[in-house]
Amino acid sequence: MWMNLAPSRRIAALILAAALLALTAGCSKAGEGERPKAQATVQNGDVTLVIGAYSVVKDVFEELLPLFQEKWLEQTGQRIVFQESYEASGTQARSIAGGFEADVAVLAMEGDLDKIAAAGLITHNWKEQPFGGMITNSIVVLGTRAGNPLQISDWSDLSRKGVKVLYPNPKTSGGAQWDINAIFGAGLKESERLHGVKDTEYAKQFLQAIHHNVESLDKSGRASMAAFEYGVGDVIVTYENELLARIKQGVEYEIVIPNDTILIQNPAAVVDVHAEKHGTREAAEAFVSFLQSEEAQRLFMAYGFRPVEEASAAEAEAKFSIPEGLFDIGYLGGWSEAKELLYSKKGIWYQVLAGI
Repeated sequence: MWMNLAPSRRIAALILAAALLALTAGCSKAGEGERPKAQATVQNGDVTLVIGAYSVVKDVFEELLPLFQEKWLEQTGQRIVFQESYEASGTQARSIAGGFEADVAVLAMEGDLDKIAAAGLITHNWKEQPFGGMITNSIVVLGTRAGNPLQISDWSDLSRKGVKVLYPNPKTSGGAQWDINAIFGAGLKESERLHGVKDTEYAKQFLQAIHHNVESLDKSGRASMAAFEYGVGDVIVTYENELLARIKQGVEYEIVIPNDTILIQNPAAVVDVHAEKHGTREAAEAFVSFLQSEEAQRLFMAYGFRPVEEASAAEAEAKFSIPEGLFDIGYLGGWSEAKELLYSKKGIWYQVLAGI
């Protein structure tokens, strides 16, 4: 791993990022890394629903959760109190599998839900739910400073001398695995154009050249974005929705959509064992269904996500461009094959990390 950032500058950025996260944590919510105590009822509500989510959805959930509370009260006469925990997706999955009693898991990728299922906590086939269990789509893009001063146009520019790149650590962040998958897949696409076949060695070198310019590996996509906002790095590899949401808030970023990039698909599921234990199954199932509703999908879209629901997706065609070389996880053989190839102990990612 390459650490080009001067220590004092890096420490200052981390302190400022931590302060930002502390300021945005609601007093009634669990912040990143905290585990809310699950309970069936609370003093001011009839049902407590515990949400274990990946950090990127925190902002949109500040609007979505009150909407669901209103609808549930109208439909059932019950009040719902949410207890929320936001973490890097991989960290959140391990937390739930390890004892955090979330009723609903909202994570960055299907492999993280599969970890919870493998622990015996998700007992239904969540992939048989509408839209394959997904609640949002996005794509991996490049974010630059206002005006794109380094004239970044595609992946190859990230390997230029002096370009400082940010993306999080795929060991803890599901978003980072999407980033690495996008870069590696783009390398495979280029090898096909050049040589007529998918060449994993070529794709490894493609990834290695970009990683050489990475300043640091943050814990989550949100932590990388916080560092970027405080001036660390020239280019960030991230979700399209992360940048669109900040541009909407008035932050002057440029979005560069690579010609070859990956379709991000984000799932949600009821954690059966916990929902049964807490007596919250009905509310938990209704909440997941609500996330896939047209109303919720339009709000997701307002925060830069690409919707999965059909009516909203048709509207999104006018808002979002589709890159020519867009591919999904199936291009890498599916999540099982991608994890074995890239993230196993001797996988390509760890070879790149070790410089071998």
